[in-house]
Amino acid sequence: MDSTRTTRSTLRSRRTWSAVGLAAVTALALAGCSDDRSATDSGDAAQSSTASPPPDLAAGQVAPDGATSDVVSGLEAPWSVVPVGDDGDAFVSERDSARVLELRADGSTREVGTVAGVRHGGEGGLLGLALHDDDLFVYSTAEDGNRIQRYELTGDTGSWRLGDATTVIDGLPANTFHDGGRIAFGPDGMLYASVGDAGNRSEAQDRDSLAGKILRMTPDGAVPDDNPFDGSPVWSLGHRNVQGMGWAADGTMFAAEFGENRWDELNVVEPGKDYGWPEVEGTGGEDRGFVDPVQQWSTDEASPSGLTVIGDTVFVANLKGESVRGVPVSDPSTATEYFAGDFGRIRTVLPGPDDTLWFVTNNTDGRGDPRDGDDRIVSVPLTTGS
Repeated sequence: MDSTRTTRSTLRSRRTWSAVGLAAVTALALAGCSDDRSATDSGDAAQSSTASPPPDLAAGQVAPDGATSDVVSGLEAPWSVVPVGDDGDAFVSERDSARVLELRADGSTREVGTVAGVRHGGEGGLLGLALHDDDLFVYSTAEDGNRIQRYELTGDTGSWRLGDATTVIDGLPANTFHDGGRIAFGPDGMLYASVGDAGNRSEAQDRDSLAGKILRMTPDGAVPDDNPFDGSPVWSLGHRNVQGMGWAADGTMFAAEFGENRWDELNVVEPGKDYGWPEVEGTGGEDRGFVDPVQQWSTDEASPSGLTVIGDTVFVANLKGESVRGVPVSDPSTATEYFAGDFGRIRTVLPGPDDTLWFVTNNTDGRGDPRDGDDRIVSVPLTTGS
């Protein structure tokens, strides 16, 4: 009993690098491939690029500034990552193997555990991770649909293990595509989850269906009293496939969303609002009662997945667009593109330790062209405008 209390206290004290504490989410995404495997002894080739901030970087805006370096390489279909403490340690999910890995600051990885009952196929599998109150929350695809589970963590740095699992919510719409999968705790302490339309387009407009929605729940899965629809976990509707969520310091919620054939979207999410899918894709829905995106990109240049907010900048990872975009919170209709084509598909972004940005490649997921050393987590220094 005493050792358990000590472990939990240690984990709490190391949360200073949490996505919520930095007004960011995660949403965020990656995985590892072997126990106790270090990037420095894997033989994988290093890959690097250099970024420069825009010359007109405004006060409070954040931008990559300098050369990249690999945090770890040789990962397989990484999807989500959540930091543990402020020293560069993190938990990582592998989509296809259903393993959760512990990543150490030295680039080594070890298996924390395997999530039981995960059905891998297409875009489904082990997806989002989130940390809250010393428990690891996991979004995954099972035989009877997508689900969110809460795992008690045991052990400590270098020896974390998955303990008992409790189901938070299950039976969420699932398919081999459009599974959503991002989970994050907002600044209000509530659990947010993105659920894709799972190919059932019309259900995104049905308030009684959880397909094509962003959900908001208590950590135990109960419906908060101040949700927009009585007795429903639905926070917003009319989404096709949201895979990135994050909050600015003033509480503004941003979400990145995959379009179909024309427009991918960056939305400001408000409770009870309808974002138009499948009636409208991109802008042009306001006169029909839908909320227009604050920015849209052609599907050929984006496929936005993970999202995080650092300072006054929203960073968005792009899969098909193979880049990281920086979007000012104060003017989310504009963007600066970084690393275009340098690292292939990018699944997620998150704040790293010591004023860095981490981003995660996704070239081994069956849709990319793996390069020597893929997949990898990459770090780049950040600078803030003054």
